[in-house]
Amino acid sequence: MIVGTAGHIDHGKTALVRALTGVDADRLAEEKARGITIDLGFAYADLGAGTVTGFVDVPGHEKFVHTMLAGAGGIDLALLVVAADDGIMPQTREHLAILDLLGIRRGVVALTKSDLTDAARIQMLALEIDALLTPTGLAGAPIIPVSSMSGAGIDALRQRLAEAETATTARATDARFRLSIDRSFTLAGAGTVVTGTVLSGQVSVGDQITISPLGLAARVRGIHAQNRKAGQGLAGQRCALNLAGDGVARDAISRGDVALDPTLHAPTDRIDVLMRVLPSEPKPLTTWFPARLHVGSAELGARIVPLSGDLMPGAEGLAQIVLDRPLAATVGDRFILRDVSARRTIGGGQIVDLRAPARRRARPERLAVLHAMALPDAAAALAALGQIGLVDIQSFARDRALSPEQIQTALSASGLQVIAGTMQALASERLGALRAQAQKVLADFHNDNADLQGLGRERLRLVLEPRLPKTDFAAFLRAEAEAGRIALDGAFLRLPGHLPRLSPQDEAILDTILPRLEGAERFRPPRVRDFASELDEDEAELRRLLRMAARQGRVDQIAHDHFFARATTVEMVGIIRDIAKSSDDGWFTAPTFRDQVQNGRKVAIQILDFFDRLGLTLRRGDLRRINPHRIDLFTPDRSDG
Repeated sequence: MIVGTAGHIDHGKTALVRALTGVDADRLAEEKARGITIDLGFAYADLGAGTVTGFVDVPGHEKFVHTMLAGAGGIDLALLVVAADDGIMPQTREHLAILDLLGIRRGVVALTKSDLTDAARIQMLALEIDALLTPTGLAGAPIIPVSSMSGAGIDALRQRLAEAETATTARATDARFRLSIDRSFTLAGAGTVVTGTVLSGQVSVGDQITISPLGLAARVRGIHAQNRKAGQGLAGQRCALNLAGDGVARDAISRGDVALDPTLHAPTDRIDVLMRVLPSEPKPLTTWFPARLHVGSAELGARIVPLSGDLMPGAEGLAQIVLDRPLAATVGDRFILRDVSARRTIGGGQIVDLRAPARRRARPERLAVLHAMALPDAAAALAALGQIGLVDIQSFARDRALSPEQIQTALSASGLQVIAGTMQALASERLGALRAQAQKVLADFHNDNADLQGLGRERLRLVLEPRLPKTDFAAFLRAEAEAGRIALDGAFLRLPGHLPRLSPQDEAILDTILPRLEGAERFRPPRVRDFASELDEDEAELRRLLRMAARQGRVDQIAHDHFFARATTVEMVGIIRDIAKSSDDGWFTAPTFRDQVQNGRKVAIQILDFFDRLGLTLRRGDLRRINPHRIDLFTPDRSDG
């Protein structure tokens, strides 16, 4: 368990941690000289539960609230400290508001310096604190009077914390690894060390990780978990990682960076959030409102864009936050917003989407997506998103730090169907509607364009809803073709039973041409331009007509200007079979084929090249042989035996 202190300056947070653990969390000489905590301090102790509890001691001075925020992320329990002689002070209220915005629901209040006042004062103050906690997530938290000087109440507080340690539920270690870095330093003989709280997953010695948003690759050489040497660091523990790698140095890594599974490295500078404005804020938050964003141990400049009108004090709503530099974060991470002068806390909330669009960000369809993404349960979020449109499973899993096992479990529970060959998923009824829409678009196209081969692939992609990315659309088409719902015809798509129909005028022209293609000159028929000249027809139109006949299986386009009757193509396949059989090793030459069909060399080569393209013949230099796997291309009723 990680315990984080909170409270006003000089209310005895550090002294209390020392009384509980025996460790002085003030580590800087300046802190000791001034008697106040400036940076984060850490202490560890077994409070009696048989496990090590970690303490994060934070500054109470208003100038160092940003440092307090760096330590507040990832804590399991808040130890709110209020001095009995001072009572509730400004930073008490601000720290409590921050804890509430961070979603912290477990806490204990320590009334320090209780030896400096009487029982009546303590009783009255306890009532005031209880009223202060009531509207927050820490409502009903126990209030324990203590004195760090005399030791009064320390055992009772330690016992309460030990009970909380026992009741702490282990965080999910099956998620992907993330550690929020709050310190980076160098140890003699060890090298670069970073410390922080493991937010999710686990890390082991020897693992390859990435420092994000830098994208710096590193290897874990050693681990200290909860201040003890360990082979692994687990979610919920404070860890120190000894890192190695090119460019890995103390100055290269800063507070606010995140050590994570390389799969998760995808920094962002624009996020959509669900946020709440504190009632104490004097004015509504309007478009492009400037602020400082705190996520984990990171602090960044930010601009707020409310998505459903101005955000009023005390209100909650969706907003987009545009950052001044990239951030490493995860969907569901809690954040705090403070004013640019760092004098007050404005509000906070949770990250909903890491891939926020710059345009059309407040359209009703987009807001529906954000409400679905805000659902905390992965399966519920997937199910809701799948009803709206496509869900990119890979991005969904990455942005929530889900492991392959977790995303598969969530997918199964959501009822979504993954489009074969892709990482895109839809609700089953939406996928069925997509397939039906494709069928209808093709059917309508065939009805309106009976003479055309089919619809262009990109044209179909652009009219379908939801619109698939090009690579995923290609996989969708392959799956649909394999299922027999559509036919892939080169660059075109058609329904399986569709064949282009010639107009009566085209059929009349074809009736004139076919006898010439099937007669004595069938192995060397007239070219398209010859037919165009003889029939006084446009050459391009005649070529179009013959290509349509080829799609119907009546002729074959051997070369750009040469069409052969399908019966002639079958006859030539038989000739090639006979030539190959008469050869000792099955290989034959173009001149041999030319002599059999009594054709010119150029046309013979064109014919053989046509069969090469189809895979019916295999070529090696000037030799060719039959491909036994394609021999039935034109003669399915025959075998090669």
